[in-house]
Amino acid sequence: MLYVSQAPLERIRAYKRRMGWNFPWVSSANSEFNFDFNGSHTEAEVQAAFGPMLEGESPPVFRHLATETGTDVAGYLSEEPRFNAFVLADGVVYHTYSTGDRGLEFLMGYYPILDRAPNGRAEDLEAEYWIRRHDEYDQ
Repeated sequence: MLYVSQAPLERIRAYKRRMGWNFPWVSSANSEFNFDFNGSHTEAEVQAAFGPMLEGESPPVFRHLATETGTDVAGYLSEEPRFNAFVLADGVVYHTYSTGDRGLEFLMGYYPILDRAPNGRAEDLEAEYWIRRHDEYDQ
């Protein structure tokens, strides 16, 4: 398994150190990889999908997540998590599977637990953002 982000490699390495992670994570900066596999979107695509929300007051959770990732709301919405599978056969790379949005829930081991809790996933757009990194637990 390999993780890909648009961030520059040094920023990825710094975050991996902070989190104590050691899995393979590469940068697709200065390439079209994320656009080719629908993980990144142009300004025009973001405007078409989220225009009215960008013109007014965006939901607090989007503002929070944008701040947490060091960008504005439009920048935050221009990137999305994706899961892509590839296979190498006879020297040729084939793209065999792709999903995003709710299709990523199989990676989120905590969702089945939350689905059985009284407040569920607490996904109300006005709800307090509940996910914290290990070095933010006391905040």
